[in-house]
Amino acid sequence: MTGVRRTTSARDATAPHVPSAAGPAWSRWIGRFLARVVWDTRVVGAERVPRTGALVLAANHVTLLDGPLFIGVAPRPLHILVKAEMFRGPLGWLLRAAGQIPVDRTMGRPALQSALGVLRRGHAVGIFPEGTRGRGTAEQVRAGAAWLAVHGGARVVPVAILGTRRTGESPHGLPGPRRRLVVEFGEPLDVTVEGLSRREAIDRAAVAIRDAMAELVVAAQERTGISLPADDPRAID
Repeated sequence: MTGVRRTTSARDATAPHVPSAAGPAWSRWIGRFLARVVWDTRVVGAERVPRTGALVLAANHVTLLDGPLFIGVAPRPLHILVKAEMFRGPLGWLLRAAGQIPVDRTMGRPALQSALGVLRRGHAVGIFPEGTRGRGTAEQVRAGAAWLAVHGGARVVPVAILGTRRTGESPHGLPGPRRRLVVEFGEPLDVTVEGLSRREAIDRAAVAIRDAMAELVVAAQERTGISLPADDPRAID
């Protein structure tokens, strides 16, 4: 019996933490207030987002506001992967209560396992595949979204976020009140491919997600007249 207890404890200690679905159910109203009242956010393509089943929403990333805005306008409650440095002090408590998932960028597997647990419940995960705040062109993405889609059997919806930073503005700042912002949801992608190894499937999915995101970002800029910042945020920090 002692050996069984030790085995169970070890398993429990290493099991990924899957956040409660209750957090996104209430925190999206905070994001909605920010999107609709503090800023003037136009949402395009929300009808394209599947309302049921495991889903990964993959968005470009420009500034600090992208996460709360993403939560507020997504048609479904959303667990977003957020860098671990944000989970400090009162903000960290709020993010955890809101059901968001901390990511250690030097060791991202625990966060991916937590997000995979969300997908296996049939819920939705939000991710910024570029990995950090940048220009938001989505020309280079990491494989996290693809890994989740392949392992979780989830469809992927590309998302374009525009207007949260202009050229010359800090990636750590916030836009002025009532600035016009746009969040556009693209067509869902089914990245599952039969006959491939997991590694091959993830590599192929990553390319498909990158291309869909980049194309959506370009098209959304043309449709709205809102451009991404032209400068490298690392030169501003």
